[in-house]
Amino acid sequence: MVIAVDVGTSSARASAYAADGRPVAGLYHQAPYEPRVTADGGVEHDPRVLLDAVATCLDAVCARAGRATILGVGLSTFWHGLCGFDAAGQAVTPVYMWADARSARDAGLLRSALDEAELHERTGCHLHSSYWPAKLRWFARERPAEARRVTRWGSFGEHLELTLFGEAATSVSMASATGLFDLAAGAWDAEALAAAGIEPHHLFRVVDRTEGRRGLRREWAARWPALHAVPWFPAVGDGAAGNVGSDCTEPDRIALNVGTSAALRIATDGTRPPPRGLWRYGVDRGRLLLGGATSEGGNVYAWCRETLRLPDDATLERRLETMPPDGHGLTVLPFLAGERAPGWRGDRHGAVAGLSLDTGALEILRAALEAVALRLALVYRLLAPHAARAHLIVASGGAVTRSRAWSRMLADALGHPVTWSHEPETTSRGAALLALHALGALPDLAAARAPLGETFEPDPAHHARYRDALARQRAFDERV
Repeated sequence: MVIAVDVGTSSARASAYAADGRPVAGLYHQAPYEPRVTADGGVEHDPRVLLDAVATCLDAVCARAGRATILGVGLSTFWHGLCGFDAAGQAVTPVYMWADARSARDAGLLRSALDEAELHERTGCHLHSSYWPAKLRWFARERPAEARRVTRWGSFGEHLELTLFGEAATSVSMASATGLFDLAAGAWDAEALAAAGIEPHHLFRVVDRTEGRRGLRREWAARWPALHAVPWFPAVGDGAAGNVGSDCTEPDRIALNVGTSAALRIATDGTRPPPRGLWRYGVDRGRLLLGGATSEGGNVYAWCRETLRLPDDATLERRLETMPPDGHGLTVLPFLAGERAPGWRGDRHGAVAGLSLDTGALEILRAALEAVALRLALVYRLLAPHAARAHLIVASGGAVTRSRAWSRMLADALGHPVTWSHEPETTSRGAALLALHALGALPDLAAARAPLGETFEPDPAHHARYRDALARQRAFDERV
């Protein structure tokens, strides 16, 4: 079996998977945490907290595994996270997250100075606050003393690898989502580096996901002896692992994930440049993904739960299912963490129009969830022409697969059936499948396809109402 470690935006998980890609019962542990949010738009994690969470998860799984044979460790972590390291390999900055919008002004300056279309064609990324060029410019300007301590930049995956092994590399998957990497050339992009104010030696060596590392440092080898001599494969992006884990590795399946944020992603051969509004990242050098991620997803539901003091999830679900589509008279822009796909305006803020004295908390929640679905409908319009004519949309992520009501909203807004993935942890499963593939234990990723869950069919009348709602949302967006 292999161990999968998934470091997400709001929790870390470790789990064991057998050689056929099925989870091993009882070998799972999750450790939650929360990012630090600042009034000026910052969203950051303490790398020590993330590391402790990973260690806690591995402690639990290794203890329960006993003497079972472990073949390797597969890793995934959130895309776009940026962390600075000193000459000794110690993390000297927080991990600046994809939702950190403090560099939105820098992204605007870069857009005015560079040919964004050409850069987008090479790197697959727009000039936006979620990517590294803008973040690095912001950091150099706002944190000059800290900047002088940084000798290299990487993600949390590199921090984990440096801590456990004393050396690290960046996977193609993680590099592809920085805004600094030319996927076709397989190298850091000179123009993007110059725009960010750094040089190649400020980054880690880029390797393929199959280049495992062995030989834990002494303290970690003593803590996890079963993991000391086995290969640890470099971290891949959570979205890449999510596509693999939900069996969306061919153009006949679009992965829809709604976790803290949300995304639609499809496998592509990369022969055409990504259309404006979408990104192109890699699973590895040979497997590319085309997609669009929104900054809003389960975080909008969580914000509504806390701010509006809503009842428990089960009660909310029952009430949401009885409400008609777009029946609340509200128009919501759900940009609580700025906008990513398809408009890529990092400085956008949320807004609600149509409030009245009889508007209740439940109506605001329903409108907010529908607003997220409408933003995903815009992404789907751009993505669908790149999918097979007869394609499935496979949904995963706890924010949506725990809510039949929201799943129906999504199907109605997209105008296409939405099918739940049967896998509760698609990102972890994807990390495990990629590890098994790298080990040679799973020659063909497609051979591991698992059964699917419930399908939600769109209602044509509801879809028509949501088309009108989307037009209203876009008009409101243009006005504010």
